[in-house]
Amino acid sequence: MTINLKATEAKVRENRLSSITAYKGSVKDMVQKAGGCGLKGGERCFTQTTSCSLGCAQGQLVMIQDAAVVGHSAIGCGSDTIQSNINKRRGHFSREWELTDINYINTNMTEEATVFGGKAKLREGVREAYRRFNPKAIFVTTSCVSGIIGEDVSGILSELEQEIPVPLVPVHCEGFRSRLWASGFDAAFHAILSYIVKPAEKKRPELVNIINFAGIGRAQVTRLLNRIGLVPQFIVQFTTLDQLSRLSEAAATLSFCGTLGSYLATGLEEHFGVPYIKSLQPHGIAGTDSWLRELGRVLGKEDEVEALIAEEKAAIAQELAELQTKLNGKRVVIGMGPSFAQNYTRLLDELGMDVVWTASWHFDQRHDYGEVPAAAQDLSEWDKDIPVSVSELQIFEIINLLRELKPDVYVCRHPGMAIWAAKLGIPAIFVSDEYQSFGYQGIISFGSRIADALANPTFVRYLASKIKLPYTNWWLEQDAFKYLDEAAPSSKVRSKEVI
Repeated sequence: MTINLKATEAKVRENRLSSITAYKGSVKDMVQKAGGCGLKGGERCFTQTTSCSLGCAQGQLVMIQDAAVVGHSAIGCGSDTIQSNINKRRGHFSREWELTDINYINTNMTEEATVFGGKAKLREGVREAYRRFNPKAIFVTTSCVSGIIGEDVSGILSELEQEIPVPLVPVHCEGFRSRLWASGFDAAFHAILSYIVKPAEKKRPELVNIINFAGIGRAQVTRLLNRIGLVPQFIVQFTTLDQLSRLSEAAATLSFCGTLGSYLATGLEEHFGVPYIKSLQPHGIAGTDSWLRELGRVLGKEDEVEALIAEEKAAIAQELAELQTKLNGKRVVIGMGPSFAQNYTRLLDELGMDVVWTASWHFDQRHDYGEVPAAAQDLSEWDKDIPVSVSELQIFEIINLLRELKPDVYVCRHPGMAIWAAKLGIPAIFVSDEYQSFGYQGIISFGSRIADALANPTFVRYLASKIKLPYTNWWLEQDAFKYLDEAAPSSKVRSKEVI
């Protein structure tokens, strides 16, 4: 088994999946070397700030409806919870639930706690979380500060078990341990698999776990799966602890994002006997075909799935052809997390567009089930080769890349990325909701959105004419990857330079 639930924490992705954050080349080269264990990540001597794993861990756990999270960190590490609160309210609104805030407390570790330990603050935070929220479990997320001083979080929670009558769950997600913020997903899911999920008392052959983010477009999945006699259960956000404890009852697990779902789905398969559907993600035609067909194969519903696929494709055939005519040859640059970047490369190609560059924020050389990610493998088998790069959201590289390539449109997923393309006068599509291109109707909706953006670029062109970029002309004239593969200078050299 690759997932060790007896361990107190999940191994970070660099050590577990040989993940990298620095590369420039092509998808064929990257996948070929990954399959042969010959892919080495590069280094940069300069990087801009980026996200960390703590935010990803907290972002999942604070969305569990009847749980509370105590962040054992400096107060600044809790700033991500502002966005989490917005996400929770947005999710409640889409479900027509009462709008509520997240159940979160920060221990506010200060210099004194850093020097003398934060044991008292953590105890106080857990007690206050239980008093204020009356949760059915309390997750305690660690941080760089609590990790560096070696705070015994598990020991402190063990001491409180007699006093606090709900599961107290340590979540080891110190940001300095990994360059990949996605390691935070794994830390959160390791805690859920280790402390919350129970062996199934009964199996439900109609139930399918769907690992996704906010689940805004869940009605579309429900419609498709209901037609073949299946019921989706959307996880982890907006679920309850009781639902999570019974994930093992499902007949299979599907994921909307290979990066998000790899650890949880593999853990459910290895430890609780729930098959993980290893396929392309359901973005575009081929992705949805693959997603449904593999599900049908595992559950013995091949005939029902083929009938469903044929009917859904026929319903969009004319609209798809019209969109392909409109978008044919339009040049596009993609900047997303690895799973979305690879799957959207295929989707945009299906729309007739020319993907001239795919940038992803890391690359997993394998997923937890031991194989190269299916979407990357699929791209590597195309006749043409796609230029790719890997960076952890290094905007200064993307700026110069867009200036050099001058695409017709930039497609991205993370907040803050779209505006930089717009400032360059390039129409940008921000994929906030993972369902924007789900299924067969999704490719029509997403393609129409791109066509609309291309039809009227007046706003971004006007914006670009009025904006002064913060980058100097010196940088803007450099190769986008000038600092890639230049190792950071040693501390001794840096000291001499400062002097």
